[in-house]
Amino acid sequence: MAKGEKKGKPATKRLKTADEGSSSSSSSLATSPPSKKLKTENGTSDDSEQEFQQVKSAPSEAQGIMEKLAALRLRTAASVAAFKFNKKRVRVLSQVKDVPEGCHGIVYWMSRDQRVQDNWSMLYAQRLAMKLAVPLRVCFCLQPRFLDATIRHFAFMLKGLAEVEQELKELDIPFHLLIGEAKDVLPNFVKDHNIGGLVTDFSPLRVPSKWVKEATESLPDIPVCQVDTHNIVPCWEASPKLEYGARTIRPKITKLLPTFLTEFPPVVKHPHQAKPMPKPVDWDAADCSLDVDRTVGEVSWAKPGTTAGLLMLEEFCLKRLKYFGADRNNPNKSALSNLSPWIHFGQISAQRAALVVRGYRSKYSKSVEGYIEESVVRRELSDNFCFYNENYDSIQGTNDWAKQTLKVHAKDKREYVYSKERLEKARTHDDLWNAAQVQLVKEAKMHGFLRMYWAKKILEWTPSPEEALEIAIYLNDKYSLDGRDPNGYVGCMWSICGIHDQGWAERPVFGKIRYMNYNGCKRKFDVAQFVRKYKQKL
Repeated sequence: MAKGEKKGKPATKRLKTADEGSSSSSSSLATSPPSKKLKTENGTSDDSEQEFQQVKSAPSEAQGIMEKLAALRLRTAASVAAFKFNKKRVRVLSQVKDVPEGCHGIVYWMSRDQRVQDNWSMLYAQRLAMKLAVPLRVCFCLQPRFLDATIRHFAFMLKGLAEVEQELKELDIPFHLLIGEAKDVLPNFVKDHNIGGLVTDFSPLRVPSKWVKEATESLPDIPVCQVDTHNIVPCWEASPKLEYGARTIRPKITKLLPTFLTEFPPVVKHPHQAKPMPKPVDWDAADCSLDVDRTVGEVSWAKPGTTAGLLMLEEFCLKRLKYFGADRNNPNKSALSNLSPWIHFGQISAQRAALVVRGYRSKYSKSVEGYIEESVVRRELSDNFCFYNENYDSIQGTNDWAKQTLKVHAKDKREYVYSKERLEKARTHDDLWNAAQVQLVKEAKMHGFLRMYWAKKILEWTPSPEEALEIAIYLNDKYSLDGRDPNGYVGCMWSICGIHDQGWAERPVFGKIRYMNYNGCKRKFDVAQFVRKYKQKL
């Protein structure tokens, strides 16, 4: 029975998803004046840039980004219990809306967003548990394999989750690693711990959506809530339909940013401790449970976990952000954020990154505007595409004009035709393409400008558009740390199938799909310099 409840009254709690007092504005947050006030979800005013700059200039020079952000969260609210949570971030998936009487806990099923702080799913789960005066638990369901993910991806994920476990331990919140599919392992977990409600993350992709649907069906007696904590503007709030491109979704997101781009309250030490606490996770046993390709090894430049991700964010702001606006399309320049692995695994929040970068808009306005365009508008456009288009990784998912032009030119003669195996080994006649593929295999990343060239050449050098798309997705998902992501699928679909683009001058093989060539790259950057850096055999 919840504390303070009258005897005999059912201890149920209805989960409402109506918004609580949020407001909107049509102004652009990337270009608005530094003094512009933002409405936080608890109804108070907050000047995010001024607050962050004040914390940055605190007396202690040794104060790291973790401490700075912790201070910002505490300035926002003492905890999520004192914070007016915008429930438009949440949707109830189950038929059951009420938490059953006498439950002993709420569980957050962590999936896409693998972090403790700056996580609306975690915050919403703690909010429910605090209201009910019950323990909060966090679980993660580990499957032996996932699409084309290799040990490179699983090792990055598991090491990040080990940091999550340790951070939660300090907050008296138990972490449970469950081995198996959610639909098979969650029902017993919920029963064993008398869980009264489940909160989980949002992903627009086919397989994770299937996991959530099956898990919800396997838990008919408790409410299941989904929170979009990956996007700044929740996918279902940004638009109710498939958007044609950036120009159609941009004004919608811009209008909603003042409502959703807010500071986070902290996840705090939970006042209702779970008993008994679980044994520490055996991470070696978790690794042994995997059935994945172990030939694709880890990379040294990207250290897993939230702490490393936030340090990379800080390094970007201090060293590379100033060059982002002018040099982000030059593969020879160090101008990119390099944050995509941590954002993909949810080890850092895209919302946190946007808030921190915005703190530099008075110094680097062009760079900040460019970063917000790519990390917010373009990234959330990718989620929109995958959420509203079930054929997000198929030729059938593109526009009619693109399907028609690809069909007309499918039988065009190709000057070069390469197998998947030769492409994977970077054995083509094109030294720039080979260098880009080497970068992908060796560093688990590829410069954004070159990803477009790389994918378009696969279309040019394979027997059909269908085969080109399949190979591009396979290579990206196998080697890139941010593979199996809406951004990756949309990048391949843009390059090969013309989504979010328009028809261009017709030519062989490409039809009306936008064309890129070697000489065009030479006009953009020093191709020879890039080739020298990655001139090695795989």
